[in-house]
Amino acid sequence: MKNNVKITRIKASITQEQLAKKVGITRQTIGLIEKGDYNPSLHLCVAIAKELNKTLDELFWEVED
Repeated sequence: MKNNVKITRIKASITQEQLAKKVGITRQTIGLIEKGDYNPSLHLCVAIAKELNKTLDELFWEVED
């Protein structure tokens, strides 16, 4: 899964630690999501999108193999 979490987070001037605390996960998990090494649950995707004031479509999309 590809995402724009890192770019959006940086534009919002929020650190990984700050975003992680707001959505109830660890900073390491945010890092893995940003690298595409972790597929978050729908619930977590929605929480991240709300914190970054974006839609799910703006942050996450699936890549065809």
